Amino acid sequence: MIGIHGMGGLGKTTLSLVVYNSIAAYFDESCFLQNVRKNSNKNRLHLLQSIFLSKMLSEKNIILTSWQEGASMIQQRLGRKKVLLILDDVDDREQLQAFAGRADWFGPGSRVIITTRDEQLLKSHGIKRTYEMEALNFDDSLQLLIWNAFEREKVDPSYEDVLKRVVTYASGLPLALKVIGSNLYSKSVEEWESAIEHYKRIPNGEILEILKVSYVALGEEEKSVFLDIACFFNESSLEEVENILDVLYDNDMKHHIGVLVDKSLIGFWRDGEDYIDMHDLIEDMGRHIEWQKSPEEPGKRRRLWLKKDILHVLKHDKGTSKTEIIILDFDWSIYEREKTVEWNPNAFRRMKNLKILIIRDGKFSKGPNYFPESLRVLEWHGYPSNSLPSNFDPSNLVTCKLPHSHFTSFEFLDSSKKFENLSVLNFDCCKFLTKIPDMSDFVNLEEVSFNRCESLVAVHDSIGLMSKLKILQAEHCIKLTNFPPLNLPTLESLKLSFCSSLEKFPEILEKMENIRKLVLEKLPIKELPLSFQNLIGLEELFLSSCKIVHLPNLSTLSVTEDNGGSMVPSKLECFSAQSCNLNDNFFSAGFMQLAQVRILSLRDNNFKHLPECIKEFHNLNELDVSYCKHLEEIRGFPPKLEHFTATNCISLTSTSLDMLLNKELYESRKSWFWFPGARFPEWFDLKSSGPSCSFWFRNKFPARVLSLLIIHMNKNDNLSIFYPAVYINGKSQTDASMYLMEQTKFEFDLTYFSDLKMYGNLHEQPSEKEWNHVKVKYNISIGASIVKATGIHVFEENKKDIRFDDPYIMEDIMEEEEKRKKRKKEKKKRKKKKKRQKKKKIASWKTPWKKKEEEEKEENCIRNPCIQRGKQHHGSNSV
Repeated sequence: MIGIHGMGGLGKTTLSLVVYNSIAAYFDESCFLQNVRKNSNKNRLHLLQSIFLSKMLSEKNIILTSWQEGASMIQQRLGRKKVLLILDDVDDREQLQAFAGRADWFGPGSRVIITTRDEQLLKSHGIKRTYEMEALNFDDSLQLLIWNAFEREKVDPSYEDVLKRVVTYASGLPLALKVIGSNLYSKSVEEWESAIEHYKRIPNGEILEILKVSYVALGEEEKSVFLDIACFFNESSLEEVENILDVLYDNDMKHHIGVLVDKSLIGFWRDGEDYIDMHDLIEDMGRHIEWQKSPEEPGKRRRLWLKKDILHVLKHDKGTSKTEIIILDFDWSIYEREKTVEWNPNAFRRMKNLKILIIRDGKFSKGPNYFPESLRVLEWHGYPSNSLPSNFDPSNLVTCKLPHSHFTSFEFLDSSKKFENLSVLNFDCCKFLTKIPDMSDFVNLEEVSFNRCESLVAVHDSIGLMSKLKILQAEHCIKLTNFPPLNLPTLESLKLSFCSSLEKFPEILEKMENIRKLVLEKLPIKELPLSFQNLIGLEELFLSSCKIVHLPNLSTLSVTEDNGGSMVPSKLECFSAQSCNLNDNFFSAGFMQLAQVRILSLRDNNFKHLPECIKEFHNLNELDVSYCKHLEEIRGFPPKLEHFTATNCISLTSTSLDMLLNKELYESRKSWFWFPGARFPEWFDLKSSGPSCSFWFRNKFPARVLSLLIIHMNKNDNLSIFYPAVYINGKSQTDASMYLMEQTKFEFDLTYFSDLKMYGNLHEQPSEKEWNHVKVKYNISIGASIVKATGIHVFEENKKDIRFDDPYIMEDIMEEEEKRKKRKKEKKKRKKKKKRQKKKKIASWKTPWKKKEEEEKEENCIRNPCIQRGKQHHGSNSV
């Protein structure tokens, strides 16, 4: 079984129909059941089964009394046949159980393809092979639109702009492109312009009805959540949406949001955190549903999001008890922010059920006279009054955010009124706020923020005694001179950065184990109190001008601007002391207390030597000494160091550079080393003058491959160098999205060593018997600078399976050379043979003559015995 899922209008039916027509001939029986959702509701499942069986079995008058009977007959009659079945637009598991309860209902080789808008439906039926339909890209969308509107591939250039706008509006939805194109078939440019403006206001009815199917299938509360997201929260942070809707519904929204995802009504995109992603046409459909509830009187709708509707209701006091959510966002233009909004300050009096009021920016002429008791979320940027309405009962208020307002104190939050449900309080950027009053009655506060309150001089002690507080922020409060003692057992985050008058860190009255991160940057604090040790759960600390005390569980420490305290945590994992004016005395003043760290950053300091004791840092994995322009000598490296950065260290001696080029330094470690210089090591296997280099291997990928890049940096260049992209037989094996960025201060050469193991799984090669081609390429953006060289070195004792020249070309050359030698040898052999044959032939010519001569001599000897005796006599004398 195969499932195809996605929102309506994406082409699931079209795709399945194309597949059906392409492969139906290869099956014993085939059937395309279209619109199962509609047909099963209208004719009942057992009647639809009767139609299905009649077609598959070529029998008439099959009568079924229940879908269970039909399911049994399908198994019995089709169990041995190779069947192709398409179940189109399924929305209920009972439909699947009626036609294809299990894959073994049909014979071997059968295929069942199911299309649905509900991914969860496929999962619940145990279908593992699923495909999610995606929207068309821009080019395909444009091609589809043009074909439906003009029935040709090219159109007059005057249509170009409006066609692009329609494609953007349709957001890759084939249905929308087809409907709009058909409706505007052969229309003029002016008619296209008018139509697209109309669609933006009121979605096309045919599109709307198809998209609305998924909405109708939702439960009542899920429908309400869907409309909330469509009207207000598309592209908003998922966490923010969940927090607001939790308050609105007194319920955890994770389940309802999950249902919307399963129904393909929303998705997510990620940028550090999850954000809601709803198709534009789905959003339009949701807003249209809400708008239809009261097209002429916006005050009678539950949700108000259009600026003109909201301002109309507020100006003319048109709100009603039906209004529950108002979210008003003004444009960022100076005109929008500075233009005064005239309104009726009694406009909220009729909105007895208003739960969420959010107004971002905008300049209102006066403050409100009334807020309803039902209000749960109040967020008003630039709140136009010094106080909340005197008759306001805040007992249901959960979130109060009034940044950029004109308060002088929080005292308007009258303690006689019960804020028992208030959990979030935000007064950021209130430049007239001078003090934080007694907050003892706010027993459920979890988050308090008053960043950038530049007139703030006093904070009441109660702020440090809140038992449920998780987040406390007071950054850029430039007149704040002291902070109250803290006993916040649930605190997770404390931020006091850039408070330029705060000279003392607050005392920590009791152990606090939940705070993991503490940001204290750009502060004049000279030392930390001994009670600082009570932050026993602290993991990250960013300090400025402070000495620190022993914190056994601290795992990240950052010190900036002339710091360098001598007491450091014994279990410290990361220590950063950048731009601290550290000199060589730093290394003699307790430096070995850092011996357990894993990451050490000493960028932009004034020491001249990196001492030999650094070898004792057995856990150190990353070391950064960049921009230490006085650094001359490096006397050693830790045994496990993998990342080393020394860019802009222009004073390094040749001895230190020789150490950095030593082969032994790289033999036993993964390496990611940056340092100045342009000397190419003699021990490297391959050198190239371009941004890429190659080698070949067979059997297994080499265990260790070191790449090298040498570039010349010009002054003030912005350097952006991506990690090397590695290709095996043309296929990328690495993620080249990571990169190093530096801005140079002077002209110099830069050398970069990197181990290819650090960039991906390079052990998956296509062939273990044949030669595999490996290409290492640097994607570089370096202004006017130039690449001097790249290189490769393979750490392998036996390099019989490694080649740095194309082995196939070399094999051809060697094969040709062997052939040449063979031809030469054969030629020589033939020559020798020919010579032997010639000698034999000559010999054959001489034999008869010699035989005749011998016979004549023998005959002469018989005739003249004296000749023979003379010879004998002569012979005896000779002896």
